[in-house]
Amino acid sequence: MGKPALLIIDMQNDFVCEDSPYRVAGATAVVPKIQAVLAEFRKRNLPVFHILRIHRPDGSDVEIIRQEKFKKVPFAVAGTHGAAIIDELVPREGEYILTKTRMSAFIGTELDLILRTLGITSVVVTGIQTPNCIRTTVFDAIAYNYPAIIVDDAVGAATEEIHRANLRDMENIGVRVVKSTDIPELIG
Repeated sequence: MGKPALLIIDMQNDFVCEDSPYRVAGATAVVPKIQAVLAEFRKRNLPVFHILRIHRPDGSDVEIIRQEKFKKVPFAVAGTHGAAIIDELVPREGEYILTKTRMSAFIGTELDLILRTLGITSVVVTGIQTPNCIRTTVFDAIAYNYPAIIVDDAVGAATEEIHRANLRDMENIGVRVVKSTDIPELIG
């Protein structure tokens, strides 16, 4: 597997907390599994990236398909509680925090540059949500020649059906799908 890095995508209060209008239905269930994967990466001192969707208060950086939603109820606004990482996954010193304004963690960010600088040879992907930010990040990882591994039970979507369909599509292009319990052996 070479040298892997862990990507934790969009595990922010606005997308995980029960009282948020933008909560992803499957988000709460994946938190313990992400914690388990994160613990394994931390134990081995492997790179961890917390990828956050962050927007300007005026919404000028929100993609076209979400501008109307943002006008009604802003989400992931810089400096707000909603944009913060959930308490269960607070980054430790030395872990990377990258912000994005699009679905992919690669678009308009330093992710590729830092991964190459660190000599990373594959990415392990966790977070939410499977058909959007997870999928686009995985496709872009492949485009940049990083083998992508998705942790099935540490990735969530609005429904199990949507989650499974997207995992199946990604598996069909060569993405490896594993369980959180596979991670210790996988990353050695």
